[in-house]
Amino acid sequence: MKEAELRRLLAANLLCAGSIVLTALVPALFLDGFSVLGTHLTWLCICSMCVSVLNVTLCLILKPSPSSKRSSLSNKISRFLKCCIYFFMSCILFHAIIVLYGAPLIESVTETFLFAVLLSTFTTLQCLCLLGPNIQAWIRVFSRNGAMSIWENSLQITTTCSILGGWFGAFPIPLDWDRPWQVWPISCSLGATFGYMAGLIIAPLWIHWNRKQLTYKSR
Repeated sequence: MKEAELRRLLAANLLCAGSIVLTALVPALFLDGFSVLGTHLTWLCICSMCVSVLNVTLCLILKPSPSSKRSSLSNKISRFLKCCIYFFMSCILFHAIIVLYGAPLIESVTETFLFAVLLSTFTTLQCLCLLGPNIQAWIRVFSRNGAMSIWENSLQITTTCSILGGWFGAFPIPLDWDRPWQVWPISCSLGATFGYMAGLIIAPLWIHWNRKQLTYKSR
């Protein structure tokens, strides 16, 4: 394992974590009354958009999964459209799963869908940036010992932490505390966000700690 590659991963993850912090602070300078809790839907949109743009930009600059062959413009356009379709399908799937887990079916549809978009941004978008619209590669990465690079190990950790964070964030909702952050889906989206940020920090540390045991198969 190259230390330079690990440093690139750490820098990219810290940038992503820092961008989330900025989405909670910078908009308040331009939007009156903005706050993560008070205008939560606005923050969800800003956070999802900023994280998406940064992830795509880092993917284009760092090229963590370089292609072995050059593709034509038509193939690139087809790949981009597939990625858009996969992302939209992921939002719909997450929305359905969230409803099945107890979210309101008819009420708060916008809130639920924006939470699904946030989860898709933290999970599916990363898969699309790193692996492309290749379901077989996704299955390989999330199977046991399926990672072929430190970037794929990081993908495993951040995706798992994001989903677990969103799930644990649902626990305080039914409690009779009457706190503003118990309004749907604030605690879940904050849980997913903190889980994602924790995963971004844990991933390079875990990889560094286990670097001697990690061996990657050739592609």
